[in-house]
Amino acid sequence: MDLRDKVALITGSGVRLGRAMALALAERGCDVIVHYHQSDDEANEVVARIRQMGRRAVALSADLRNAGQAGELVERGAQALGQVDILINSASLFERGTLDETTEALWDHHLAVNLKAPFFLCQAFARQIGERRGHIINMVDWRAVRPGTAYIAYYMSKTGLLALTESLAQALGPHVQVNAIAPGAILPPPGDDGSYFRKLAQRVPLKRTGSPEEIVKGVLYLLDSDFVTGETLFITGGEHL
Repeated sequence: MDLRDKVALITGSGVRLGRAMALALAERGCDVIVHYHQSDDEANEVVARIRQMGRRAVALSADLRNAGQAGELVERGAQALGQVDILINSASLFERGTLDETTEALWDHHLAVNLKAPFFLCQAFARQIGERRGHIINMVDWRAVRPGTAYIAYYMSKTGLLALTESLAQALGPHVQVNAIAPGAILPPPGDDGSYFRKLAQRVPLKRTGSPEEIVKGVLYLLDSDFVTGETLFITGGEHL
């Protein structure tokens, strides 16, 4: 896909990996819909930077725990910048919860943000794309294929998102390519001082953690591709092995 003048909607793009992807796509010529929930200052800063590049951008707030708000994002973005060509489901909830610790509220919040919202965003995207070419990229997690025990609701939501990716790749072909990216150790969790990441690097075959730039490279590869769909790209330094 030639990215110049395409419109991309990236959820959670005021901060962290979403921010990196938004700025990278703007550098490649995209106009960007910057979704946020509570990070309004950060989202507006991303919009300002994109506009400095000469591209159009708008910040839109939505609580992805509400399926109605999620489904309306595509329409709101299209009204602001034009029909959406690229959807990246990057926003994610990541909270600890073992079998004993997981409450119904924790379960519901993870499934709502990490799986239900992406489904209704993809549904709205598919309805407006018509026969134009488009891309959907879902941010999953390598633990989607090797779940552990400490974040059960999170793991289940990402496993479901991986399955949704494969289902939609079949449903939306040939015009829309649907893929997923499964990051490994890219950014420390909020509040981590870096000590956990330094220890984690020793378990990774490449003996180092990654960076947002590695995820951006993966996104650009998938958007440049013409014959990749239903794929999950593991960017983990080998950690998933």
